[in-house]
Amino acid sequence: MKKILASLLASLCLVTGAQAAGGTFPLDTFPKERLTDLAALQNGAKIFVNYCLNCHEAAFVRYNRMKDIGLTDEQIKQNLLFATDKVGETMKVALRAKDAKDWFGATPPDLTLVARSRASHAGPGPDYLYTYLRTFYRDDTRPTGWNNLVFPNVGMPHVLWELQGQRVAKFVDEKDPHDPTKTVHKFEGYEQLTPGTMSPQEFDSNIADLVAYMTWMAEPMAQSRVRIGVGVMIFLLGFFFIAWRLNAAFWKDVK
Repeated sequence: MKKILASLLASLCLVTGAQAAGGTFPLDTFPKERLTDLAALQNGAKIFVNYCLNCHEAAFVRYNRMKDIGLTDEQIKQNLLFATDKVGETMKVALRAKDAKDWFGATPPDLTLVARSRASHAGPGPDYLYTYLRTFYRDDTRPTGWNNLVFPNVGMPHVLWELQGQRVAKFVDEKDPHDPTKTVHKFEGYEQLTPGTMSPQEFDSNIADLVAYMTWMAEPMAQSRVRIGVGVMIFLLGFFFIAWRLNAAFWKDVK
């Protein structure tokens, strides 16, 4: 029991720390229409398996759950099944927690619920992920050679750098408007060092697909729940009208 409580506390501290790190950088709005686009979700699943599932797990999701986004067992086996040979297995990785801690300084977190856990006062989880994955930049002072605007000094390298290319962030020092005795390190833009295999528009679109998949993965029944909720509300509205008229008919002769 103590181990479970300690694990939950550590997870809470990790999430809180990430939110605090990203609290000062404005979040971009994730295109929510991707959540109902099966082609976008399938592309996001491909990117997730190829780039995220090397270090991170999604141990609470089974591969065959992807059938809900229009994939068949055969398509999953041929294109997305690299860490196991059964579509009924969970999305785990071969990387051991001890090795990950030695190499990266911390064990990469499970990503099953990351789209929900990253929600904060700054914005919903998908907005956080959409901005975070697009704001990596070169920083030679960091052990991995990369840094991030949303999560400063993050331990994760930019695994999608070949797609986006390499760039550095430009900062300027300005007077703090609330305290003239202090200076603020303000982000001014990027300078592209090397091009990526994708244009900026293509990269942003693919990141939107990836975030859509991660959001779906965190709650696969979300869209069904919304549809069921709408149906229930329509039923209750109809039942209310019937009950109202029945009540009027039963009591019409009572004065």
